[in-house]
Order: sequence, then C-alpha cells, then structure tokens
Amino acid sequence: MSPETGGTAVSAAAFERCISVGGVAVFPADTVYGLACDPDNRLAVERLYRIKGRPLDKPSAVMFFDVELAFAALPELGPRTHAAAVRLLPGPVSLLLPNPAQRFPLACGRDASTLGLRVPTLQALVDVRWPVLQSSANLAGGPDPVRLEEVPDRICQAADLVMDGGALPGTASTVIDLRRYEETGEWSVARAGAVEREQLLDALGSSHSH
Repeated sequence: MSPETGGTAVSAAAFERCISVGGVAVFPADTVYGLACDPDNRLAVERLYRIKGRPLDKPSAVMFFDVELAFAALPELGPRTHAAAVRLLPGPVSLLLPNPAQRFPLACGRDASTLGLRVPTLQALVDVRWPVLQSSANLAGGPDPVRLEEVPDRICQAADLVMDGGALPGTASTVIDLRRYEETGEWSVARAGAVEREQLLDALGSSHSH
C-alpha cells in the first residue's frame, strides 16, 4: 500500500477509521515505526501478528493517544501506581501494570494479569480516541524501523494504511515494571530505552530491584 499523504487531521482521521473497521496500520510513533490494530478485535490482532511473524502468545502494548482516556480505561489502577503513571506519561515509556480485571486480553499474551501500556508524545494522533494494540513495524526479531523505507515491504504491502512521518528518534521505549509498585514502591527496568534511569529515579523514587 502506498503511504498516505496529507495534513495531521487527515492522517488522524484515516488512522482512526482504519482501526475502527478492523484494519492494520503502519504509523510513526514517538520512538520507531509501529503496527497498530483494534486490541479487542481477534481477527485484526491475529492478522497483525501474522504479518510480522510474531507468536500469538507474546504480549504487546496497548497504546492510547490521550492519557486521560488511558486512565479512564484502567479504573483498577491503585493511587500510588496512578500517580507514578501521571509522572511518566505521555512519553517514550511502556508500563507493565497489574491487570486484575484482565482488560485487553488479546494484548496480554500468556499472562492476562499483566498489561503493557503506552501513551506516546505524538501530536499527529492526539485526537484519536481508539486505543490500539501496538507493536514495532518489523518482522519478529528484526531491527526497529526509524524511517518508513526501513519497514519491510511485506508489512507495508499487507497493511491497510501506511503513514509516513519522516525520520523518527529511533530509540525504543523504556519498559518499566510497576506491577509491585502499589504495595512496595518497587520497580524495575525490563528493557532499557529512550528514558534514562536518572529520570526514572526522579519520577519513581529509589526503591527498585536491580
């Protein structure tokens, strides 16, 4: 599929429409290019995983484009964890959160009690109201694409919408495990990325595992 051109509003409307009808989109996030679909549409999720060759039991993040919508969708979030998320989001982080209500189970892989949450700093899509299941627009195990031309042809040809956002920063999100933060204040970095540890210490405090 050829890349979409046009202004921000056009891109946001086309993206939201694609997701709402069960499509799969290639889009520029605030870190690298991603793949997105409706996290509650099993056919769309299975198709996204098949496009990139990712096993269905591997978890993906659920991405919201507005932080208040994210918090509204996760009412079980405890006050301590909620306050930490407010300090970190939006931004280039992925939060591993307790998921007692097992929301968005198709995104959770084998562990429905854990949810990965992303809220990017992404002005182009800030008006999108749909959450999406989000994964890097690469073949499983391949490099994260920083430019649209680095997204594999197989993925672009299979997607229903391809959005060109130019060159992106290129460092993947920092993955932070907050599953025990509510009870103990403990946190850990599951994957190093765009946010440095010093920034995390400022936001979360020093009680963390190594």
